[in-house]
Amino acid sequence: MKVLFVLHDPPYGTERTYNGIRWARTMLDEAENEVKVFLFGDAVVSVMADQRTPNGFYNIGSMIRVLIDRGAEVGSCGTCLDARGIDEFRTAKGPHRSSMKELSSWTVWADKVINV
Repeated sequence: MKVLFVLHDPPYGTERTYNGIRWARTMLDEAENEVKVFLFGDAVVSVMADQRTPNGFYNIGSMIRVLIDRGAEVGSCGTCLDARGIDEFRTAKGPHRSSMKELSSWTVWADKVINV
């Protein structure tokens, strides 16, 4: 199955993005599944490089790296990145700057779209 996750909330403060990433990671446990993740709004902060969280607290940046290492594709809304002053020098390697056009393409590609 091809699954697109669209995340909106900030990486910390609520657990919606955390849970969306966990769900996406679990979907990758089945070899036949393909996953793409699109970050909108405050969720784009999830791709900031060098996130430092307290010991024992989840780190969204690390979780996204695991997704990518397992074959998921992660795109961040370019307009949302610009609105938050996040440029290519402040983002981690792996996720890419994306667009509404790519989100449209991914939506057509997907068998299921999960909007978190």
